[in-house]
Amino acid sequence: MDGPMKRFTLLALLAIVCGGTYADVLTLKAGHPDSYVVKKGDTLWDISAMFLKDPWRWPKLWGANPQIANPHLIYPGDRLTLVFIDGEPRLVTKPFKKSGPTGQVKPKGDAVPAIDLAVIQPYLVQNRVVDEAWLAEQPKVLGGENPSYHHVDGDVVYVQGNVAEGTKLAFYAEGRKFEDDATGESLGQEIILSATGRVIESGDVSRVLLFRSFQETKAGYRVMSIEDDSLIPAYFMPMAGEAEGATLLAANGNIREMGKLDVAYIDRGANAGVKPGQVFTVYKPGATVVFDNDGIPVAPADQSAYDKLKAAMGEDIQLPKLYRGQMMVFKVFDKTALGIILVDQRPMRVGDQLFKPNAILKGE
Repeated sequence: MDGPMKRFTLLALLAIVCGGTYADVLTLKAGHPDSYVVKKGDTLWDISAMFLKDPWRWPKLWGANPQIANPHLIYPGDRLTLVFIDGEPRLVTKPFKKSGPTGQVKPKGDAVPAIDLAVIQPYLVQNRVVDEAWLAEQPKVLGGENPSYHHVDGDVVYVQGNVAEGTKLAFYAEGRKFEDDATGESLGQEIILSATGRVIESGDVSRVLLFRSFQETKAGYRVMSIEDDSLIPAYFMPMAGEAEGATLLAANGNIREMGKLDVAYIDRGANAGVKPGQVFTVYKPGATVVFDNDGIPVAPADQSAYDKLKAAMGEDIQLPKLYRGQMMVFKVFDKTALGIILVDQRPMRVGDQLFKPNAILKGE
């Protein structure tokens, strides 16, 4: 049975079994394999993308199989086979066991992660968004024993305040200040990790040895203790995210367009219920057009002052939003969050809108 016919049959079966619960439909990708042998370097997301149009829904694809109830049980060498249980597609596995010369079972190595954590490793502690008033209360770097203005690994720097000897510290440079475009509300101050160090002598001014640098550290940089909650979990359970009115706030770097595996901020965080692992579908807002005196639709870029006045008076027509792709949140702050783009049908830009993902993606 070819791909389109197989997909049609699957949808028909699910419509009967689920009694119209369209939101639970799993749509197989045309041309999907019937089985797959897990390889080193695979991720759950990438494996699911071979079978599903919505790879973030892999927990449902594997949910009926007790062997894969815990995705940490998936290892390189395991064979995944697509089957149908009660009319719904499921992946089942035959565990791979490698025997040594003595017949003993050898460890299979690392389990397959949800996504490639190496991609987001640089953002585990380097990027944070904090309250501006709180940041202003944190001690500063006063200078260093090295006469240079720039301090790196092995240098000793001076820090305000009496900090206990042996304390591990992080040094941050100020980044961008984020604001809500609609209300002007402060969303926090971005800070970028420059180095980590350890206090080697306490006093009114403490001496700190820098033992790892990500960039040069300068006088005036803020200092704070290294916190465990600045890390992220090693495993994510994808789930549908829903944060009303959320948009892409900023790209991680100085880039205009974002694509697959790029990292971006969104303008909602823990205060709005955003959690690590939540997946959002990203759309470009639909343009508004107005009709000129000849009845010809005029796009925003070509609108005259009169056209814009008519649009402001409600004489415009909103065009449909344009599907861009999907992103998953991996690190959450109070009012913002960091996410990684995992599907990029079209490049994303600041201002694009985030929505709860549909069962079947628009435009496919």
